[in-house]
Amino acid sequence: MAKAKRLNEMIMMVNRKKRFTVGELAKEFGVSNRTILRDLQELCEMGIPLYSEVGPHGGYQVLKERILPPISFSEDEAKSIFFAIHALRHYISLPFNIEYESIKKKFYLNLTGDTRDAIDRIKDRIDFLSGYQQEEVPFLRQLLDAAIHQEAIIIDYETKEKVSRRSIQPIGIYAKEGKWYCPSYCFLTKDYRVFRCDRIKSVELDQNTEPVDLSGINLKNRFSIVNNNEQSLELFVKLTGKGVEKHLSSRWPNIELYKYEDGTGFLKGSISRQEINFFSDYFIGFGVDAIVIKPIELINGVKEKLNLILKQYINSDKMKDQVR
Repeated sequence: MAKAKRLNEMIMMVNRKKRFTVGELAKEFGVSNRTILRDLQELCEMGIPLYSEVGPHGGYQVLKERILPPISFSEDEAKSIFFAIHALRHYISLPFNIEYESIKKKFYLNLTGDTRDAIDRIKDRIDFLSGYQQEEVPFLRQLLDAAIHQEAIIIDYETKEKVSRRSIQPIGIYAKEGKWYCPSYCFLTKDYRVFRCDRIKSVELDQNTEPVDLSGINLKNRFSIVNNNEQSLELFVKLTGKGVEKHLSSRWPNIELYKYEDGTGFLKGSISRQEINFFSDYFIGFGVDAIVIKPIELINGVKEKLNLILKQYINSDKMKDQVR
């Protein structure tokens, strides 16, 4: 690691740690204790107020926390951060009480003139496209806080049929294709569920429900709490090459994608009976690029929806004849 990069990372590390030793830093950066001592001397000369203590339990600490010099970025690092922030413009709701535009403006104005010029030259020639969020989602912060603090909350959740009131314990929130989702443990079904955040119409703390221990569950391993009970159905879906490409951006619990050498493939796994309606819509969106082999409940669900669509167009033709 180059010395300049090592010093820059060391600044961030000593700001994060309350106390550290030369040995810890040497192991972290893969250099000798003597090199670390020289680096610490340079940090002191840069104005970082380090205090050393001798003895078997000694080490270093920063006298006054968070008064360290600004972190410097290379031009490519600055560009990456700028466009990562820029990509947030597709979402009109964020779980933080701040506008992304103000963050982007502050960051942009603190860059060097050359870096700003470089960003200006490329900002209309690169983009990170995703679905545009169409409406405000007012409860993102409350859902995130409940996930962080492992709290049970009561939500009013709107579906096509009705608005239901239920108690959930959020695992986290994530954005996908312009929509926010909240994977949670649902106390009503006693199982894992994913809720569309724009359909959550109210949020309040549930004082009467004891939270479950989800301390080891996060967005990365959330599918591990899926309840594989008698309600699960075996899934098998054949995919064309285009179908495989369409599915690659999705991930569902207990469903695996298998690809053949020619690019086609199939989905194998299990779904719950409660998910038949969702997966019927999902696979209809694939058109001829997906064929559901099983379960029969999902095949029937797809057929019912396609029949409804067909009836709509038959009625549309009758209305046209009447107009004529």
